[in-house]
Amino acid sequence: MNPISVTTASPKLLSPFDLHGLALRNRVVMAPLTRARAGKDRVPNDLMVEYYTQRASAGLIVAEATTISEQGIGWVDSPGIYNEAQVAGWSKVTHALHDRGTPVFLQLWHCGRASHSSFHGGESAVSASAIKIHGEGIHTPDGKQAYEVPRALRTDEIAAVVEDYRRAAERAMAAGFDGVEIHAANGYLINQFLDSRSNQRDDEYGGSVAKRFRFLREITEAVLSVWPANRVAVRLSPNGNFNDMGAPDFRETYLHAATELNRYGLAFLDLVDGLAFGFHEQGEPMTLAEFRAVFDGPLMGNCGYTQSSAEQTIADGRADLIAFGRPYLSTPDLVERFANNWELNPPADVSTWSAPTAEGYIDFPIHDPA
Repeated sequence: MNPISVTTASPKLLSPFDLHGLALRNRVVMAPLTRARAGKDRVPNDLMVEYYTQRASAGLIVAEATTISEQGIGWVDSPGIYNEAQVAGWSKVTHALHDRGTPVFLQLWHCGRASHSSFHGGESAVSASAIKIHGEGIHTPDGKQAYEVPRALRTDEIAAVVEDYRRAAERAMAAGFDGVEIHAANGYLINQFLDSRSNQRDDEYGGSVAKRFRFLREITEAVLSVWPANRVAVRLSPNGNFNDMGAPDFRETYLHAATELNRYGLAFLDLVDGLAFGFHEQGEPMTLAEFRAVFDGPLMGNCGYTQSSAEQTIADGRADLIAFGRPYLSTPDLVERFANNWELNPPADVSTWSAPTAEGYIDFPIHDPA
């Protein structure tokens, strides 16, 4: 099959982008995908190196959600960035990607109440308030179990969590990442502070929108003490209901957050604007245009995009970058497929998404044009 010119396939999506001096060869971003291949010690390994390098044609990779501390753990075999062995493991990934000319950010993660006491030696997971997730349950080291009521962080404990983010940012720099993304989305700890559904505090971290934003503000400023602002991003999910999120004041909450984040000159704002993974139905979905009006920096659209919808979104000026998640599970050469109008591989089997095997992880075919 003869390759189709980039100019006729997706001229906007596949055009270069200058991310504050970081040259991206296209606007396709590999979204952070939790794949649970780091093992019980949570140290990135050679299997993960192969997985990421197979996908190195992305303009930017945001590596999978990575726990900032043992307290932040809430997923079986996910990687960490809280000890030196993990730094060394991630260094292998970053070096391999840099050898291929691909920049990579690390997503900093604390699961908060989206965890279970079996991850913490029998101690309760922590959150903004003692409100449990309503859902089917969570996969734990002891199998699937019901969600538990978390312990609300005391006011005097919050500074230590903020410090864990700062130290994780330092370790990400030591591991060779080009930047970091603060995971404030999808119902994890920061999102639990932002959302009035899960935050019913009566101290300086709860109540008003400004007070609920304070935790994210302090974390952002702590990370900015390590990294320049143009190498720090934040992820928000204004429309999502994952991990039991969604409150009637969501629009006010997220526009306030974006307006405040705009003051820092961040690398980009990563917005899970699509509805493919669930919508809380608390009002009309928020759009990229609403965030464009209050955030001056680059915007990244995320969730459920196709090649066509991504091209149109960038062409219309609604976003500068588009992140792809599920397509990257089974199609490592996604950019090449877009550029040449080649079909994508069939979707990966759900049973392999977080399985501790090479199967369903690094065994998907690269397109052969012959």
